[in-house]
Amino acid sequence: MIAYVRTIEGTFALDLEDELVLGTAGELDSTCPVELNLPRLVAAAASGSAVVAVVDRRPPLLVSRDAGATWREAGGGLPPGYAVAIDPDDPDRVLYAARNRLYLSTDGGRFWRGLEPELPDIEAVRWATES
Repeated sequence: MIAYVRTIEGTFALDLEDELVLGTAGELDSTCPVELNLPRLVAAAASGSAVVAVVDRRPPLLVSRDAGATWREAGGGLPPGYAVAIDPDDPDRVLYAARNRLYLSTDGGRFWRGLEPELPDIEAVRWATES
């Protein structure tokens, strides 16, 4: 599992399984922002009917499995967030970015694991896609 992380010091490629920074990468391509009518919205990601929204409150995540018709709170133990990405091949894999740390969920946002690499201030995250 490879992800790209844009920080204030550039974009990095990360191997999420081995929790290693692989090096610098080119700029993240711009993705279409997810339009949501949620208060205090910071960032959001969608893949199919799965939607994850980062909000400026506790807990910092809202998760929908039905394209935003219903929501559940998630991430009660996570710090404030700045970005989120849903794996397009597996909507249960979610990558959450705090200020300088990444957190990974493999069960749709119920449980989270902090990843080892510490990065400069994170601005955006994206899963690598097979080409």
